[in-house]
Amino acid sequence: MKKMEVLESLRNAGVVPVAVLENEEDAVPLAKALLSGGIDVMEITFRTAAAKNCISRVAEACPDMLVGAGTVLNLKQCKDAVKAGAKFIVSPGWSDEVVSWCQEQKIPVVPGCVTPTEITKAVSSGLKVIKFFPANVYGGLSAMKSLAGPFSGVRFIPTGGIGEECLCEYVSAPFVYAVGGSWLCSKADIDEKNFEKITALCQKAHDVVLNIRGACGG
Repeated sequence: MKKMEVLESLRNAGVVPVAVLENEEDAVPLAKALLSGGIDVMEITFRTAAAKNCISRVAEACPDMLVGAGTVLNLKQCKDAVKAGAKFIVSPGWSDEVVSWCQEQKIPVVPGCVTPTEITKAVSSGLKVIKFFPANVYGGLSAMKSLAGPFSGVRFIPTGGIGEECLCEYVSAPFVYAVGGSWLCSKADIDEKNFEKITALCQKAHDVVLNIRGACGG
């Protein structure tokens, strides 16, 4: 899948479930639960030792799932994630070496940028889609709206503190590319294997995205 196709898939999904997986045995059941709820993208965070193997399992067993790696803090994690099968890289902040390597390898990368200086750096590097994290701490929609003025070509993937109750408002914003969230597959629900609940949450989010994107012509 080409770089732009990956980014378009994130846009089309509207929401990007952020998963923290402690046990690799939960990876494929989780991916299948997300797919059953209409969501075909997921971000597996590098917050656990199982992350790399989880990505590998999903990449091998669920070809319909676009799996990426999140919380990528350094180049080694980045290379490990891509080798395991990650199709995109998400980081909580800016890393010159991660962004440069991903661009050289034509791997979509979504670094965290919340200040005008960081966003300027992203724009100068040719990036148009960036992560806004933690969204609830750095001003949420009002902050992104203000930043979207001078950075009109930039679109945000806000993550952090966003839940079902405010999804509609976020998805409706023209400067929001997609919404990242762990509420769709919380660590507690994964650990308790509440996969039916996860599917139901994804279906609700999927319906919200379809309703809003359909109402405004996509």
